[in-house]
Amino acid sequence: MSSMPVGRMETDSRGGPASIGKAVKIAGQIFSREDLYVDGDVEGTIELMDHKLTIGPNGKVHAGVKAREVVALGAIQGNVEASERIEIRKDAKLVGDIKTARIVIEDGAYFKGSIDIVKAEPKITPSQPRPQPQPAAAAPAAPVAAAVGAPDAKR
Repeated sequence: MSSMPVGRMETDSRGGPASIGKAVKIAGQIFSREDLYVDGDVEGTIELMDHKLTIGPNGKVHAGVKAREVVALGAIQGNVEASERIEIRKDAKLVGDIKTARIVIEDGAYFKGSIDIVKAEPKITPSQPRPQPQPAAAAPAAPVAAAVGAPDAKR
């Protein structure tokens, strides 16, 4: 382990696609506003809330991961939360707990941990009306005996 200080890296969507090469090691936090390809070593946390994270075949991630979509071709050790989908490809290794709406684990992949499938929240756009709660009934329902034909019920 290096004595390099823990750092923080932020990327922005103004540049090209972000990538971490196989000769790069990062210890710290990564927050990105664009898709990210990791083929090097990352220790710490990775957050791409509205974007896709791809761990390349040489990638080694020892981190908590939060992203819209995660595709693992390399190794991940840590909990992974993907709001839409996680793919663990055939030569990938994932050790940690998963929380996602959809998951694909290819034949030959290694996974150890738990899976929590959560229903994806529908995104409401400004043009869509929000669902309104239905008002409660004003009058209580009539007793079943009167509706079914009690002796004093009018027909």
